[in-house]
Amino acid sequence: MKKILFVLSLLSLPALAQDQSISFSPENNQINGGRPLPSEAPFYIQGNVPVGIKRVELKIFKSKKNENLADSYSWKAAYGGDPQNYEVFVAYPLRSSENYTLRFYYYSQADSNEMLALQDALHINLEGYVNANFIANKRGISALTNPKAMLIHLDQVVLQGMQNYTHPLEQEFQGFSDMVKIKIEQFQEVKLKGARFNLLSKNPDPDNEGQAQYTAQLKKELIDLLHAEVDQYLRANLLMLVDIRELENYPTEKKPFYLPLNLGYAGTYFSGGFNNLDYGTSAFAGISVPLGNKSFTRFLGNASVSTGVFFSNMEDSNQTEISGPLVGRPVYVGLGYRIFRILRFNAGTVLTSSDVDANIENITLYPFIGFSVEFNLWLGLNK
Repeated sequence: MKKILFVLSLLSLPALAQDQSISFSPENNQINGGRPLPSEAPFYIQGNVPVGIKRVELKIFKSKKNENLADSYSWKAAYGGDPQNYEVFVAYPLRSSENYTLRFYYYSQADSNEMLALQDALHINLEGYVNANFIANKRGISALTNPKAMLIHLDQVVLQGMQNYTHPLEQEFQGFSDMVKIKIEQFQEVKLKGARFNLLSKNPDPDNEGQAQYTAQLKKELIDLLHAEVDQYLRANLLMLVDIRELENYPTEKKPFYLPLNLGYAGTYFSGGFNNLDYGTSAFAGISVPLGNKSFTRFLGNASVSTGVFFSNMEDSNQTEISGPLVGRPVYVGLGYRIFRILRFNAGTVLTSSDVDANIENITLYPFIGFSVEFNLWLGLNK
């Protein structure tokens, strides 16, 4: 039979525990022994390094969200090292009672044959793009796309061709240089009307032959430049993606809901200036509702909306008893902000009442400020 437990605990006793560490087994595709992932705190993921693996990447995102919103983490082997284990620090806490998708990427060092195959594929794709986009005619050379778009397309040809590779120093391909841009723009300036005077030909139609040869010459210059810049990037042996492990819709641990309680002392302003200040003081107690989760937003996590009641009535300078219309005590509503571990600054308004005569009650709002100590009250179930 379930029994309801109420536990009262201090909110901010110093945390002595270190960041939690869990393990992932790629062989069994299992994490944390099948238990939910830690939530609302950073943690480490450890695992064995399969033979030949030099880099491990991890993407974590909510299962119902776009993968583009994923948090990315990585580990790579030290130069010349042959580690047996890796460790990834998940710096951004996961939310409680949510489901996440975790995707592990394993990279090994590409050998010379794999690099040569990648180089040949990029050369063929770049050359094919150039040949398909420039056409010679009687007026000159026509391009199917403008130079700016063509440069973007050429960059995408390389990036898509290397989507399963990554640089060992995490230096991504930065795109082709301005030299390529200038060379592409030269095609628009070319006038092939006089090409036949520069190129010798025995063809009965030297105009067509000259145009074809001159077009081929310009294409070759551009293709050679593209190949040279790609080869420069490929000089470092890239890391090649060899395996992916995925955990889909995996849950996180459920955190208990805490209801913060406040015990404090406050002063309520009635009237007057600095030299003739009219005010009252009283201890108070209440509850507060945080404006955010401090694990994800520190400022809003420390701020809250509070409400409660003063323990005793107050008196103003006219000896009028200041009470409350609801429970016979002044009631407050305000904003609070935690400035130390358990100390909270509070400010807001106090709903009060005072007797004018036997039939009339004067209900008034007064400002107040105070300090309180905050505790946590949480409701749990115990079998």
